[in-house]
Amino acid sequence: MSKSALKKYVRDLKKKDLEIQIMDLYERISQVKTYYDFVFNPKEDKLLGEAKARISNEYFPVKRKRPRARRSVAQKLIRKFETLGMDPYLLADLMLFNLETAQRYASHHKVHEAFYKSMLRSFTEAVSHIARNALRDAFTERLEAVSSQARKQDWGYAEEFERVYETLVFTKL
Repeated sequence: MSKSALKKYVRDLKKKDLEIQIMDLYERISQVKTYYDFVFNPKEDKLLGEAKARISNEYFPVKRKRPRARRSVAQKLIRKFETLGMDPYLLADLMLFNLETAQRYASHHKVHEAFYKSMLRSFTEAVSHIARNALRDAFTERLEAVSSQARKQDWGYAEEFERVYETLVFTKL
């Protein structure tokens, strides 16, 4: 069904029928329930705290012995919060928390080349998000710290981290 056909269909529905359909969607589809729960009661700080705990648990587990260190866990949370329309400042904070946690982990554990490449992708996404939402002043110090820490830890792609950081610093907003 095209968007225009959907608009026409919704426009022709009676209010009561539309209410029934929305309630049916809410009950059947978990993403719809998540969306409405967030829209009407965001509790962004609570969600951010839970997300940070999950990311931290990936690298420094509380209940298991071995860390999993999966970038995908943080990326899924970040995508979910983007879809829900979370405050860009809080989302940038989460993106940087993920990078900072990964760097703490890498400072004490041996990691593979793919880890560095993955973290570079996360860093590039964070820089883009911060630039797009005009948050450069609020996050420049943390971005610089991540970039310099990549260099200090002799990460693969450390020069790329620096280059990505410098594009933000030297780009006029």
